Amino acid sequence: MITAYKAAPDIDVLTSSFPVPGFGLIPINAFVLHATEPVIVDTGTIVESDEFMAALESVINPSDLRWIWLTHTDFDHIGSLHRLLAENPQLRVITTFLGVGIMGLSAPLPMERVHLLNPGQSIAVGDRTLTAIKPPAFDNPITTGLYDDRSGALFSADCFGALLADVPQRAEDLSDEELHQGQVFWATVDSPWLHKVDRGLFAKELDGLRAMDPNLVLSSHLPAAEGASLDRLLLTLESVPAAPSFVGPDQAALEQMLAQMTGPGADE
Repeated sequence: MITAYKAAPDIDVLTSSFPVPGFGLIPINAFVLHATEPVIVDTGTIVESDEFMAALESVINPSDLRWIWLTHTDFDHIGSLHRLLAENPQLRVITTFLGVGIMGLSAPLPMERVHLLNPGQSIAVGDRTLTAIKPPAFDNPITTGLYDDRSGALFSADCFGALLADVPQRAEDLSDEELHQGQVFWATVDSPWLHKVDRGLFAKELDGLRAMDPNLVLSSHLPAAEGASLDRLLLTLESVPAAPSFVGPDQAALEQMLAQMTGPGADE
């Protein structure tokens, strides 16, 4: 089920939670930025497109949107992308050269409706300027987050995601332990390359986000977090290179799970 809530007066969150059996729930978020040229950041999952469009219509008329900011091309971010483009001829997609290339392998973007923007570059969307950033953790090479200079919101794509037992609307409602464990687990799954980074260089990357001092941190896979929580999020992420690597269930574990599902008493 997709629901909507306000993270800030000019930012709505469209959110659902995907269960990962045995591990918890992963939030899946898209965002509507009510600029004078309204922006939607990502477009939900493919399997929930109908629900996503209904939730979107509860916060804005899709025909009023002017921009889609595509953080990356994973299936939980592009679910209603082409549907929105088909229904609204004024919409354009902000992405990178690599983003266009990856989309071209399955569902090509119309090039006349693409705006290429690299990390460090900015675009004006009426009453505010959005600056593209490369988050310090990601699972897709095209990943591009953004900073909104009007609201002070940092949209971090998959960075700072967490697997959680329950998903509140605010990260501040999670205990330190819940947030730490959930965030570390997510990072070891989603960005396993973090175990191989130079920790000094990685710490400098994190300091770059500290220097931004955002009012709000909006991750694709975490409840909205106040800017005051940023240091807590960064300290947890900084610990990930030293955390145990994630090792998923193997074939023996799968067969055991299947036996439990189909054996005597499974339907009781």
